[in-house]
Order: sequence, then C-alpha cells, then structure tokens
Amino acid sequence: MPRFLRLALAALAILGLPFAAGTAAAAEREVTIGLQAAITSMDPHYHNLSPNNSMMLHVFEPLIKRDANQKLVPGLAVSWKALDDLTWEFKLRKNVKWHDGTPFTADDVVFTLSRVPNVPKSPSSFATFTKPIVSTKVVDPHTIIFKTAAPHVLLPSDLASVMIVSRLHGEKATTEDYNSGKAAIGTGPYKLVEYVPNQRVVLKANYGYWGGEEPWDKVTFKILTNAAARVAALLSGDVQMIETVPTADIAKLSADKKYSLVDKVSNRVIYVHLNQRTDTPPPFVTGKDGKPLAHNPFKDARVRKALSIAINRQAISDRIMEKRSVPAGQLLPDFFFGTSKKLKPPKYDPEGAKKLLAEAGYPNGFSLTIHGTNNRYINDDKIAQAIAQFYTRIGIDTKVETMPASVYFSRATKGEFGYMLLGWGTESGEQGSSLRSLLATYDPSKGMGVTNRARYSNPQLDALINEAMATIDDKKREGLIQKAAEIAMGDTALIPIHYEVSTWATAKGLRYTPRTDQYTLAMGLKPAK
Repeated sequence: MPRFLRLALAALAILGLPFAAGTAAAAEREVTIGLQAAITSMDPHYHNLSPNNSMMLHVFEPLIKRDANQKLVPGLAVSWKALDDLTWEFKLRKNVKWHDGTPFTADDVVFTLSRVPNVPKSPSSFATFTKPIVSTKVVDPHTIIFKTAAPHVLLPSDLASVMIVSRLHGEKATTEDYNSGKAAIGTGPYKLVEYVPNQRVVLKANYGYWGGEEPWDKVTFKILTNAAARVAALLSGDVQMIETVPTADIAKLSADKKYSLVDKVSNRVIYVHLNQRTDTPPPFVTGKDGKPLAHNPFKDARVRKALSIAINRQAISDRIMEKRSVPAGQLLPDFFFGTSKKLKPPKYDPEGAKKLLAEAGYPNGFSLTIHGTNNRYINDDKIAQAIAQFYTRIGIDTKVETMPASVYFSRATKGEFGYMLLGWGTESGEQGSSLRSLLATYDPSKGMGVTNRARYSNPQLDALINEAMATIDDKKREGLIQKAAEIAMGDTALIPIHYEVSTWATAKGLRYTPRTDQYTLAMGLKPAK
C-alpha cells in the first residue's frame, strides 16, 4: 500500500472516521491517462516508435535507463565500463524477478540481443542499437562482456533503447504472443493486463518490484487521438491526465485551478524527408501538367534548399503552434550534446527560393503532394497545410494528404511518398545518434541510416559519423558531430521545421514530471502531496 494512503488511513483511524475501503481506496489507487498516439504493438522489439517505447518501460526494462532529462542512470545493470576500446563490462542487478517470479540473469540479455535483429516485418527495427556488438560473453549470471568490431562510445546509450525480455517466455514467441500478453512477461513496475489496439492498454502493479512500490494498483491508458476528445475526457473526469495538450486549450486549462499543466522543450524535431531513392521522380512529384519530370528534383541541393527557405518557420511556431514550438535549424535544440551554435533556423526567403528553383531548371515550379500524419504530432495536419500554402507562393502546385500514423509510417518506410512530413525524438539525447539514424547512408547490415526514408547519401557525412562513433574523447567526438551536422544542414539533407514543446495536464491533486523525450509514464505521475 502506498505511503500516502497508509497515512490517510491512519489519520482517519485517529479521528474515528469511517473509511469505505472497498471503494475509496480502490479508486484512489487507480488512474486513467489519455494518450495522443496509438500503441502499435506490445512487442518491445517490433516497432521503434516513441509511443511504443514509452509504454514498454512500464512492463519491460533496459539495462540502462534515462531520467527526465535523458541522462543515463542504472536500470537492470547497476554499472558499466569500457575495459578497452572494444570491450565493455556490464554488472547486472541481482535479485530481480520476472513477473512470473523467475530470476533475471545474463542469459536473458544474450537472448534479447539475438532476438532484436530478427523480429519479422518490423517497420522500424531496433537493430541499429545492437549491430555494433559482435560477441557477448557471460562471465557469471550477473556479469556480461560485450565486444564491438570498432570503438563504439554510444554503446551504453544504444542499450538504453533495448528492452530486455525473458528467454523462457520469448524464445519461441511471436509479436502476436507479446500483443496477447502471453509473452509480455517483463521485470518492470507494471504487468500487462490488456492490450486493445487503437483503444487502450491496461496495467496492474507489479508488487515486489525491485525499484520500489508505485502509488497505483491499476493504470489504464486510453488512446484518444482526437485532441478535442482528449481534453473533454480530462474535463469530464474520465481521465486524470492527458499528454499533448492541444495548443488552443493551454491558456484555458492553465487558468482553471482544477488542473495543473507542466511543459518542456522536447527532443522531437518535426522535419521533412525528400525521397531521393532514384534518379527518376519519386511518387506524387510531377510537372504542373501532370506529366513525369525528366529527373528527380530532390536530388538537386538547390531544390532542397529552395523548399527549406520557402517555409516560414516562425509563422508556423507563432500561428499554428501558438508559440508552443521552437523553430529548428538542426536535429536537436542547441542545449543537447553535439549540436552546433552555428546552425540557425533557415531564414524565410520566398524570392530566394524562386531564384534557386529557376537555377535548378524549374523556373515555373512543379507539382508535389505533401504526405504526413493527422494524429501523431502536435498539429501535424495543420503544419502540412501551412507548408503547402508557402509552396504555392513560390510557384509549386501543392496538395496535402494526411492519414493515421498506423497507415502512414509503413507506407513512408516503403518509399511510397515523395515529400514526407515526419518527426524524430532522439533517444540518446545527442545529435550523433540522430545523424546515424536519419541521414547516414542506408545500410541495415551495419545499423546505419535505418530510418533514412529519403535514402539521402553523402560519403563525407558518413565518414564523419563513423569517426565520431569511434572517438572516445567527448570533446573531440562532439566536434565531429557538430561538423557532420553542419555539412548535413548545409546540404539540406533534410528540412527541419521545429522542436515540439510538450505539455501535460493533470487533475487537481496530481503532479507529473515532464520529460524531454515526451514519454508519458505512470511512474512519473504522483499524488501532489
């Protein structure tokens, strides 16, 4: 029983007041949270997607965790150190039990690393985080040695993104076995009770959890992708907390004493990938007459830059986001490791954009369709519409087609769109990881460019990323990452739009610790007292 509830019961007993234990206590120890995005799977290795990763932390755990500011802290590993440039030793936490009571050991870690790259039909694999490891050695049940082919300073950060699963329950398990709950046996503070896609996830407390008791016996996450419905659920008391408070409702809720709001500049950049997979025009990019263009315009850096400077980022921040975003000039806000002070948001310059298009051979522009989500990022469909208006002003005939994230991501990964509006939250909290995932030349065998849906490729950038990943000295590594970012942004490898400011709202009597990774965790929600 949580300490705050024990104290309340003691106070009532002293006063001689009755207490309806079967109703009040149960209600006080249950909470319902409204989520903005759907959970696509309860398989922790199936889909590297922030809403999934956030949910997984309730049931499963990585060797290393991240705090609210993405600083690495002990998880299932109590310590880790580099023995030499290619060798890492991890000491595992003792006396940790899986939800079924069986002990956690190094053997589960070995199994997890073998499973990650082999999950069938993964739309966004976690293999990028495990590829650097070429061998593992179990010294004893709570000590494990990892060998990498080359120096890899990001290994601890990488492993913070990999949930450890039980060999006993996972060896023959499919993704559906995790979704059904059959294989979803973790070490985390909560157990999976029910997963209903696009509707809800229900958890119950894991009593005896090694990290200490949680204040909630039961947590229900409701998927409320519609912003108005999410706010209505909070106002009606149907949920006690919501994430991604709509920008239009922040002022109203802030003024109401029945609710508390917290916010934080996040690690999530909203950006554009321009499909450069082929020399021929990508899907949904044509001449104004609807006929095929002679070449892929996105292969030309002048066109990419024109499409970037044609966007008025400050106007989007002020009007669409109602000042709840920060215009972006690189992949992370400049208080994160590896960001460059030289990189500023591109200046809005429609005339300059027209000039660049003319130089590239498109004096009258061309036609394209902006594809994006309509339920994943803050005001995502409105952002797409705003960009379309800016492009129309420079002579590009622009259409917009948005769709649910569950449909969009798989199609974008297959290269079915030309102009892709996306978002990326950097798990590691440093820009090198973003560059490796989003802009390194696509090579899944090496874990490089695994989310590079554009298939942008730049050998000079690849060389710097690889060198940075192998550089132990933090100062030197940061300098290499900064240089790589400057090259990428100078070539308009992608088009950064803004960094989201995340806002959560809770009912009176509750408090939430905001996070730069935008995760909504029941572990961060506490009674205000």
